[in-house]
Amino acid sequence: MTQARHTQARYAFVKARWHADIVDRALDGFLELIPAEQVDVFDVPGAFELPLFSRDLAATGKYAAVAAAAFVVDGGIYRHDFVAQAVVDGLMRAGMETGVPVLSVSLTPHHYQETDHHNGIFRAHFVEKGREAARAALMIGKARAALAA
Repeated sequence: MTQARHTQARYAFVKARWHADIVDRALDGFLELIPAEQVDVFDVPGAFELPLFSRDLAATGKYAAVAAAAFVVDGGIYRHDFVAQAVVDGLMRAGMETGVPVLSVSLTPHHYQETDHHNGIFRAHFVEKGREAARAALMIGKARAALAA
């Protein structure tokens, strides 16, 4: 989907609900660079649901890009590694299958404890990751418009 001007483009932002107090900060950062009226926001239960829903959104043809945010933490078992890998791989495949950029704002920290200190660090980090996703979405849109011209 090529837009004549990025100000007219629509974007989808999908958020996993696990650790919502942290993950939601990514949307805050995204909206610092892309106006809220151009962004449709969706929630899914967890990170594992992001790829399928992101693919479905991208396939509608309504969006210049889809950003997907999740926080996959080590709960003391090996499962988080599998989930993180499946999510990132699935998001990449969603973009390749639909031709719409699907951007990952998914983080898997090596060390996370549910303390005020760690929560503060990751909330701030997610704001920056949201900004980075917005910059990437805008840059990809601009590059694709130039390619189409």
